[in-house]
Amino acid sequence: MPIYEFRCRACENIFEKLCRLSDAAPPRCPKCGSEDTARQLSLVVAPTGGAEAAGAGGASGCSPRKGFT
Repeated sequence: MPIYEFRCRACENIFEKLCRLSDAAPPRCPKCGSEDTARQLSLVVAPTGGAEAAGAGGASGCSPRKGFT
């Protein structure tokens, strides 16, 4: 089951919920209990792969500038 990000329209709380695609109704807000919640578009973070991503560039997959110390 994927994790979805939701925003409560009543209190603007943003929360995550493990949901099935077949779930019809959005979940209640855990902060205020409102049923007026909407699923948000979430960014997917994925490694870029290759040796450079696992090396000195850190988790972002970016490598340091040449000549920069």
